Amino acid sequence: MIAYILRRLLLMVPTLLGIIAINFFIVQAAPGGPVDEVVARLQGRDADPTIRFSGGAENRPTPSTSADPSRGARGIPPELLERIKKQYGFDRPVHERFLRMLRDYLVFDLGESLLSNQRVADLIISKLPVSISLGLWTTLLVYLISIPLGIAKAVRDGSRFDAATSSIVIIGNAIPGFMFGLLLIVLFAGGSFWQIFPSTRLVSDNWAELSWGGKILDYLWHMVLPVTAMVIGGFATLTLLTKNSFLDEIRKQYVQTARAKGLAERQVLYGHVFRNAMLIVIAGFPSAFISILFTEALLIEVIFSLDGLGLLGFDAALRRDYSVVFGTLWVFALLGLIMGLIGDLMYAVVDPRIDFEARNV
Repeated sequence: MIAYILRRLLLMVPTLLGIIAINFFIVQAAPGGPVDEVVARLQGRDADPTIRFSGGAENRPTPSTSADPSRGARGIPPELLERIKKQYGFDRPVHERFLRMLRDYLVFDLGESLLSNQRVADLIISKLPVSISLGLWTTLLVYLISIPLGIAKAVRDGSRFDAATSSIVIIGNAIPGFMFGLLLIVLFAGGSFWQIFPSTRLVSDNWAELSWGGKILDYLWHMVLPVTAMVIGGFATLTLLTKNSFLDEIRKQYVQTARAKGLAERQVLYGHVFRNAMLIVIAGFPSAFISILFTEALLIEVIFSLDGLGLLGFDAALRRDYSVVFGTLWVFALLGLIMGLIGDLMYAVVDPRIDFEARNV
């Protein structure tokens, strides 16, 4: 097992390098950049790429690329432009910037935000509690809902209950969580109907003045809509996985033997079937958490204006703040690889019969 863990840890290095390299050189070809952002501010223009072309054709600024940040810098003195490029490191060749970034990342120096001059590591640490909070609550509720529901569907396979709940599962699987989030805002957050829950932020403005009990209730009240949207969008797959896993185990010979010995159905189900059926479900907890954190949380944070890693990365991408973009990407990739390793190890913990060394994985 130790040799397997070491191999996986060593494999993380080229994987991380590949992820960063691919994204780095893709970004270099994308229009816009921090130099453009500064130049646009100096010229009194809006450099936000989402609204850059909102005016008429005569008002459209010429877009630039990070490889040539001087496009769109018309009217800016060349010496000032060179100072700006040097300040953000764009006076160096692309490969030199890439190698320098890798050298810093290997010692977990994520640099500073190009536009806010804050340390990227500090920004990420300040946003982590929001994202982890969303991910943990969602993953916990998804498991608490999906496992009992999946077991009930497996036991009542083909019944009216199974058919009715399958309709709910299909809807949850077909509609993304962020669409449910928009619907919840329209219905319950003052969109068009009721103003019951807050639609933005994680706590109220007067949160610091509340008692401990008031702080907890205020926090939970703000979490209702975003977590509900993420749970609805994430429980369907795990429910079907649990049901199919139980159905496979229920049809095996050892279950028939246990029933023939006169054991009660509940004892057969939870004493024999549960452990084997739950292997893939329980061991997949780390991967499920990372999947929820990477996919659902990003858009949910943007929709509900929750100040987490997803909103940080989204805003950095719009503003072409490359230091923050690659810093958050590095953290997400590293977390994903680590949680993937933990997921594999959990298989061995849940079922000691699994031996990665014997399989030479």
